[in-house]
Amino acid sequence: MPRYTTQFGFQSNSLIPRAMKTIIIINVVVYVLTSWILPFLSYSGTSLGYVFESFFALKPFDSETFYPYWQLITYQFMHGGFTHLAFNMLALWMFGSELEQIWGSARFVTYYLLSGIGGGILHLVIEPGTAVGASGAIMGVLVGFGMMFPDRPVMMFPIFIPIPARIFVLLYALIDLFAGFSSSSDGVAHFAHLGGAIAGFLLVKFGESSGLYGFVQRVGQSVSSGRGGAPMGRKVIDAKYRDIPQASTVASPSGVFHGGSFFYKGEYITEDTVNIILEKISASGYDSLDQREKEILMEISRRMN
Repeated sequence: MPRYTTQFGFQSNSLIPRAMKTIIIINVVVYVLTSWILPFLSYSGTSLGYVFESFFALKPFDSETFYPYWQLITYQFMHGGFTHLAFNMLALWMFGSELEQIWGSARFVTYYLLSGIGGGILHLVIEPGTAVGASGAIMGVLVGFGMMFPDRPVMMFPIFIPIPARIFVLLYALIDLFAGFSSSSDGVAHFAHLGGAIAGFLLVKFGESSGLYGFVQRVGQSVSSGRGGAPMGRKVIDAKYRDIPQASTVASPSGVFHGGSFFYKGEYITEDTVNIILEKISASGYDSLDQREKEILMEISRRMN
C-alpha cells in the first residue's frame, strides 16, 4: 500500500485520514439522500425531504421543530447544494488532514463537531433562521490550521496569492464579519462561520489544558470497553505482562509508527522519543514510566488500532 506524506512531514497509508474520510462519506450520503432520493418520496402527502429537513436542519429557537439535542450536530452534515458541499469538503481535506495527523482522530472529530456547535449557537443568537452546512466546523478547522501552522503559505479562493496561514484565516474571518453585519442578504450564515472560528480558537488555546480532550478519550475508552473491545492503550499496557513484545514493535523499522510523529500537550513526539520510553520499559519495567510516558504510549497504541 502506498504511503502519503503531508506538507508537514507526516506519513499515512491513506491520502484521506480515517476520521476525515468518515466525515466526508456521511456528508455525501446525506446530500444524495436529501437532494436525489427523499424529495421524490412522500408519506401521507408530505415530502420525506421536507420531513428530514424539518427534523435535522438547525431551526430557530421559536420553531416548532427546534430540537437542539441533535440539530446542532446534524445540521453540520446537510448542504444546500453540490457547490456548497464540494467547497466545504475540499477545505476540510486541505486544512484538516494534518490536524488529524498531529491530534489523532478522536481529538480531531471532537474539535470539528464542537466548532460546528459553536457556529450553530452564534447563528441562532444573532441571525436566527434555518441553517445547514459544515461551514462553521470548517471555519474552526481553518483557525486550527492557522494556529498550528501560522507561517504556512496558503492560497485558496477567493485569495489567489500565497499568504501566511494566520493572515489568511484572519482575512477570511474579517470578510465574514463584514458580510454578517452588512445589510445585504446573501443566504450565507456568516455568523455560523464566525461562531465556528471563535470555538476553534478557544479549543486550540484551552481545550488541552481544560482536560476536555482527556474527558472525551476516557468516555471513548469506556464505550469501547462496554462493547467488548480493548480500551485504548490495551496493547501497550498488557505488554508489561509479556516482556513488552507488542510495545517494542511500536518503533520498529516495520512498525506502524515508523516515520510518524505527533504532538502531545504541545510537545513534538518523534520515533526517537518512543524508543527512549521503550528502553526505559526494558530496563526498569512499565511501572517505571511517568504519566506523560504512559499517555504517549497509549496514544500510539490507539493510532495502531
